[in-house]
Amino acid sequence: MDEEYDVIVLGTGLTECILSGIMSVNGKKVLHMDRNPYYGGESSSITPLEELYKRFDMADGPAESMGRGRDWNVDLIPKFLMANGQLVKMLLYTEVTRYLDFKVIEGSFVYKGGKIYKVPSTETEALASNLMGMFEKRRFRKFLVFVANFDENDPKTFEGVDPMDTNMRDVYKKFDLGQDVIDFTGHALALYRTDDYLDQPCLETINRIKLYSESLARYGKSPYLYPLYGLGELPQGFARLSAIYGGTYMLNKSVDEIVMEKGTVVGVKSEGEVARCKQLICDPSYVPDRVHKAGQVIRVICILNHPIKNTNDANSCQIIIPQNQVNRKSDIYVCMISYAHNVAAQGKYIAIVSTTVETAEPEKEIEPALELLEPIDQKFVAISDLYECIEDGTESQIFCSRSYDATTHFETTCNDIKDIYKRMTGTHFDFENMKRKQNDVFGEDEQ
Repeated sequence: MDEEYDVIVLGTGLTECILSGIMSVNGKKVLHMDRNPYYGGESSSITPLEELYKRFDMADGPAESMGRGRDWNVDLIPKFLMANGQLVKMLLYTEVTRYLDFKVIEGSFVYKGGKIYKVPSTETEALASNLMGMFEKRRFRKFLVFVANFDENDPKTFEGVDPMDTNMRDVYKKFDLGQDVIDFTGHALALYRTDDYLDQPCLETINRIKLYSESLARYGKSPYLYPLYGLGELPQGFARLSAIYGGTYMLNKSVDEIVMEKGTVVGVKSEGEVARCKQLICDPSYVPDRVHKAGQVIRVICILNHPIKNTNDANSCQIIIPQNQVNRKSDIYVCMISYAHNVAAQGKYIAIVSTTVETAEPEKEIEPALELLEPIDQKFVAISDLYECIEDGTESQIFCSRSYDATTHFETTCNDIKDIYKRMTGTHFDFENMKRKQNDVFGEDEQ
């Protein structure tokens, strides 16, 4: 271990593994360490089921009715991949797709007035949907056509809207959309967690709705994908990529000290040895003195023996509860997957509820979501702090990732990866940089 590396990475969460993969592909010498004996850090999938009970200090362990413990892979952080989003692009460019299999999530639903409705995924569905009345549908269709044709480089498509200046509230007004449709568009299509976006320039929202519809167009049922055997497969796939390009991995390795000289990182001390480096990437748990708490997320893992009511017996789905519907500032999300994704025993379902904590009683905040899931066989409640780095790392050369937020997709995680990449290299992130070199040193391109 007493060696010199370009980059040392601490923690094997998804953000860290993707960055270590990119750095290795770009010819950097990388050492990747984790104090845990398993991959994934915060974003791992726990197996067998007994391990999950231990993690939540439940002495009794799972009941017989839960089936075999090793049939379970339970994600600690629930997220789906947007079919046309940045993470899928990263997987394709790096060819990490060859290590994973994905399934399309069967439907996306939105909560309105205590009931859940399917988010229309085709024009036919939109016309038949009970989410809005007849005239509202026509206006909404006009709005969607405007978004689909919108091209920020072609002013002819703007229809009097200035993408950098007109705010989204005014765009909704222009199309005369009612409050329910605005809620549904902003939260179930553009996937905003709060309503802050209404007063910001509309370009970002238009691009988010485009991403949703392009992702939907790829597979038809919903815009979301999920990897078989759970999200813990993702960091492992990128770790393999890093290893193929010469990255060194050490799990179960304690980090005793980050060695600094004149305010800049020069190495990491572990078990009496020092590995030297020019740059360091890590998650917030390795540098508690360099981060500040930016809020909390509550996540409740629920094990069910039935699909969720009113979802057409879907074996996977997402439900969004827009904040306005339950008098909150931020949305509540439900991600549900099941035995069909090799993450639960036959006939079992895992629904994970998550939201940003707003009060002193977080468990009360998610009651509307839990009511949709009844009856629940077993609940595991986790309240996690969200951390952000205090500095940008240009001086210390320590680049710390953000905690995983309450969103149900990986777009914010990918933005963090691109941001860290830019601060480390001084150049804008380009997906082309992730492409494997044509002739892999280790002959993997022959597969």
